[in-house]
Amino acid sequence: MAVVGSRNASAYGAAVTRDITHHVSGEGWCVISGGAYGIDAAAHSAALTAGTGEPPTAAVLACGVDRFYPSANAGLLSRIEEYGLLLSEVPLGCSPTRYRFLQRNRLIAALSRATVVTEAAWRSGSLNTAHHAEALSRDVAAVPGDVLSGGSAGCHKLIREDHAVLVNNGAEVLELLGPLGNDATVGIDAAQDSMAQRPEDSLEPHLLRLYDALPLRQDADPSHLCRVSGLSPTEVMTGLSTLRSRGLATDSLLGWRRVRSKNGPAPSRT
Repeated sequence: MAVVGSRNASAYGAAVTRDITHHVSGEGWCVISGGAYGIDAAAHSAALTAGTGEPPTAAVLACGVDRFYPSANAGLLSRIEEYGLLLSEVPLGCSPTRYRFLQRNRLIAALSRATVVTEAAWRSGSLNTAHHAEALSRDVAAVPGDVLSGGSAGCHKLIREDHAVLVNNGAEVLELLGPLGNDATVGIDAAQDSMAQRPEDSLEPHLLRLYDALPLRQDADPSHLCRVSGLSPTEVMTGLSTLRSRGLATDSLLGWRRVRSKNGPAPSRT
C-alpha cells in the first residue's frame, strides 16, 4: 500500500495516517512512501512499529540511496535502511531535484496495489502520485478532512472528481487491497490462496495484455486499448468480446472498462 500526503501535515493528518498504516501493516502489508516530512514520515514510522510484513515499509527516494534526504529524517531513513527498503532509480550520489521527485511518484504508484492519500492540499504533489496510480489501473483512496481547512482540499478534489474512493479507516483500505474484494478480515495466507484463483490467471497471453490495459474507473475506446496493449484492432475487438463473455469487461457508449469480479457475464451498459 502506498501512503502519500502533505509534507506540512496537520495533527489530524498525522493521526489518521498512523491509524490506517498501523491497521494495514498489522495485516502484513508493506507500506510504501517517499521518506519525506509529514505524512510520509508518519506512515513509515507507524509501519516500522506495527508492521509484520517483510519488509514492513519501503521508501522511494528522489536521490541516491546513499543520501538521506531530507537530512532531518536521517534517523528515520536509517531505520528504514535497517528494517525495510530504500529504493531509487538514480545512481549513488545523485541529488534530489523537483523533476526527480515527480518521477519517483510514478514508482511509488507502480509498486503498490493501492495508493491512499491521507491529507493533501489543492496543489499537493501527492495528487501526482494518485494520478499515476489511476493511470496504472491501481486503486486510489482518499481520506476526507475539515472542509473549512485547505489541508484536505486535494483529497476532496480526488473524491469529488471520482479519481478516488472515500475511506475512513484501515479496514476500508484493506477492502481495496484484498483480492477481488474479499473480506477485509482475511489473513495474508488466505488472500494469497484467493489470488491464485483469480479468473484472469487463466487468460491467454494476448487477452491478459488487453485485460491489463483496461482502466478500472473510466471508459477507454478501442484505439486507446490498441496503443496500450500493442494489439491490432481486430485482436482488441475480438478480445473485448471474449473478456465481456467471461465477466471481465463491460462496455458503454463511451468505451470499455475492466470488471473486478466475475459473477457471470457482465451486462452491456449501452
